[in-house]
Amino acid sequence: MPSPDILTAARLSRLVGLPGAPVILDVRTEQDHAADPRALPCALRRDHRSVADWAPELAGRHVAVVCQRGLKLSQGVAAWLRHHGARAESLDGGFEAWREAGAPLVRTDRLPPRDARGRTVWVTRARPKVDRIACPWLIRRFVDPAAVFLFVAPSEVRAAAERFGAAPFDIEGVFWSHRGEACTFDVMLEEFGLAGAEPLARLAVIVRGADTARLDLAPEAAGLLAASLGLSRMHRDDLEQLEAGMALYDAFHRWARDATAETHNWPAPGRGA
Repeated sequence: MPSPDILTAARLSRLVGLPGAPVILDVRTEQDHAADPRALPCALRRDHRSVADWAPELAGRHVAVVCQRGLKLSQGVAAWLRHHGARAESLDGGFEAWREAGAPLVRTDRLPPRDARGRTVWVTRARPKVDRIACPWLIRRFVDPAAVFLFVAPSEVRAAAERFGAAPFDIEGVFWSHRGEACTFDVMLEEFGLAGAEPLARLAVIVRGADTARLDLAPEAAGLLAASLGLSRMHRDDLEQLEAGMALYDAFHRWARDATAETHNWPAPGRGA
């Protein structure tokens, strides 16, 4: 049985993508990271040699620390973090165990440049409905929890992207946009290497159906579209709508992961039925 300060890959995989997921720190050496530059979802790169300097900023947080094999680097960093008041655990077996388990890994080479505060910045059209809420949800839950999203007039997306160093998405003619029958959410899953995650793949069909008026793709697509249109009318502020939409996609993702086989019928059948 792992010690109380060790987190198994199976347990961490159940936390990834949830609103209360731990902060994941990747403290692999440069050599190990270069051999496989992919990362656990939302992982932040940190240098174990300077842990005493940056550990205080994580006081009070739940942290999962990942090195190559789950030995001295991650356990030492986790101990330092606990010294500074964090609830820190090291990943049992490290990056290698996570990879061997087939758990999601993000292609970090697809990330846009980060700003001076270490955040990715994205820009798209104002008044989002489906894709422009689904994509920010995916980024914040699986790629960069601190990502910044700017909503501007459609005619100003490209100019704002250039002026503010942001990645434009869900407009015609840019990298992060529809491709054929795939919507932008599909494209992000593919480019970030997350298309193989079954709950996300199931959710992608629903998003595609709601975003491209193909409600026959999934029974849930009509419900997602209705909820999305309702939120767009409830909130005049796009960022308020995004925050409300995060909870909506959290619920759809949790259903896609754990509840697809569950049914609910009322009234309940009689005993003699």
